[in-house]
Amino acid sequence: MKLGSHREVIIVACLWLQASIAFASEPLVLQSDFGVKDIAVASMKGVAVGVSRDLDIYDLTHEIPTFNIWEASLRLEQAAEYWPKGTVFVSVVDPGVGTARRSVVLKTKSGQYFVSPDNGSLTAVAERFGIAAVREIDEAVNRLANSEKSYTFHGRDVYAYTGARLAAGIISFEEVGQELPDTVTMIAYQKPEFDGQRIVGNVEILDPQYGNIWTNIDRDTFEKMELAVGDLISVRISNNGKTVYEQTMPYFESFGRVEIGAPLLYLNSINDVALALNQGNFSSEFHILSGPDWGIEISQAEK
Repeated sequence: MKLGSHREVIIVACLWLQASIAFASEPLVLQSDFGVKDIAVASMKGVAVGVSRDLDIYDLTHEIPTFNIWEASLRLEQAAEYWPKGTVFVSVVDPGVGTARRSVVLKTKSGQYFVSPDNGSLTAVAERFGIAAVREIDEAVNRLANSEKSYTFHGRDVYAYTGARLAAGIISFEEVGQELPDTVTMIAYQKPEFDGQRIVGNVEILDPQYGNIWTNIDRDTFEKMELAVGDLISVRISNNGKTVYEQTMPYFESFGRVEIGAPLLYLNSINDVALALNQGNFSSEFHILSGPDWGIEISQAEK
């Protein structure tokens, strides 16, 4: 091979590599309350593939309980920390579809993007990762062609389409639409507090497979009680201020430390206080659900 042609090959290879890097797509992660019994999720993915066949598309979950904005917010926050900077999340739990609620893209200070209706679904990621900027989706530009007369499937027509264009690098964040103030709609709830004797917090979510109760009381707050493994804990759970469960149970690190069917308090896989029945379903046994109106109070039991 002549030296000149060798140099040409190197130049072409470098240009190809630069182009590949420049147009590399970011992961696109989808969440919804659609389930997988019909074509809703497949339609969203089809729109995304139509935008770019180079996209890597993943499912966070499509089993959010219907209309449960609160759980959508928490699942986004729980998953996001394990995804790299630049990841684009599309979350569609949208009971107000077709109304005046805004469609936005939130960029967090961690460098991730969240495409969602601004209905409270972004509460947890905004608090956990911080808001770098918010833009309103310009549907005159960022909407699936010929979908203007469709009013009930913005997950397909607006959110999946915009998210795919952003993840594929077809549009920049600035091209999503006009910049908004650095705020989003937030859901009010009880944050963990320790008053020297007891901790109050929120029953934020259930472990759906096993019925364990997950709270927002983090390890640091819990450790302020200076408890030892095996200590007895008084637990009270309330819904809208009304007590629905009150019992004493031990604090252990794992389920098998108590008898089958017995309750325990433990720290779950994300280092928050949780309640369980060993090989049982705490939620169904005691009719406990989760959400911003469910509270929990824990204190050391009297010896």
